[in-house]
Amino acid sequence: MGLFSFRQELAMDLGTANSIIIKDGKIVLDEPSVVAFDVRTGEMIAVGSAAREMYEKGNANIRTIRPLRDGVIADFNGAEKMIRGMIKMINSKRRWLGPSSLRIVVCIPSGSTEVEIRAVRDSSERAGGRDVYMIYEPMAAAIGVGIDVLAPEGNMIVDIGGGTTEIAVISLGGIVRDQSIRIAGDELTHDIMDYMRIAHNVKVGERTAEQIKINVGAVLQDISNPPEEYIVCGADQMDTLPRKIAVNHREIAQCLEKSVQKIEAAVLKTLEEVPPELYADIVKNGVTLTGGGALLRGLDKRLTDRFGIDFHVAEDPLHAVAKGTGIALKHLDTFNFLIR
Repeated sequence: MGLFSFRQELAMDLGTANSIIIKDGKIVLDEPSVVAFDVRTGEMIAVGSAAREMYEKGNANIRTIRPLRDGVIADFNGAEKMIRGMIKMINSKRRWLGPSSLRIVVCIPSGSTEVEIRAVRDSSERAGGRDVYMIYEPMAAAIGVGIDVLAPEGNMIVDIGGGTTEIAVISLGGIVRDQSIRIAGDELTHDIMDYMRIAHNVKVGERTAEQIKINVGAVLQDISNPPEEYIVCGADQMDTLPRKIAVNHREIAQCLEKSVQKIEAAVLKTLEEVPPELYADIVKNGVTLTGGGALLRGLDKRLTDRFGIDFHVAEDPLHAVAKGTGIALKHLDTFNFLIR
């Protein structure tokens, strides 16, 4: 059988909102972390974008779930089926005669417990992984934006993903200080849902709140090049009649204030624990913002003004973690901080 088998190497960013797979140094899949099942048979009927189209719109026979919550696996079976389905998607055009030997590097939150790490490893193995390695998300983000993580120099990363915000100071190939808080994209989306219900008396779903965040999401009242108002359609909670509401960035900045303050508090706590020499490096190098939350309008300016340190958004914040995971896959022997 060895004559007909081949080794396949994949890097996976299993995100709460999106999952990305890198193969041969290129992004070959970038899909929502959603999977749909047939309730009657228990079989998976869709994964990724196709399942996302069914999310919050399914009938009694379709169950659509997001297997990852707060950056970790919440539904073991759903996660396994999702990983298997995504690997099948990238191999749909490939035909082979024998089995593949699959080597996977998966990124995980820096605050993951042993149980959560085991859940990721077991899901990856049951999806076909022979050799499974794991890397912490802030370390992967630092590698992905081009930081030399092995250098004797302090660098700070703030990765605001879908389920967690990862804050870490990295030096000599290790994480010196870190904070992992479950205030991130999903929490901000729920803040918007609550705001629309309380301020405008309109109930909106996660998908609509996500679109509001993308189109007019901001953390400052006054920003340069403010976006145009976003029109939201929904049912009035009192009489269920349809309403159209124009939402602007100032409203969103107001409703996200408490969550952003919690992120600031976590950044402050991390900075307070940093050794003096590394703190000096951070002041010199600045802090890099990655993840989808880094795209919130005015966030880099707000944090820079708050801490007196230059905060800058990475060139491709959405894919920084995935790219770093892909680079780690090529340097399994060099990066001794990988978890096996």
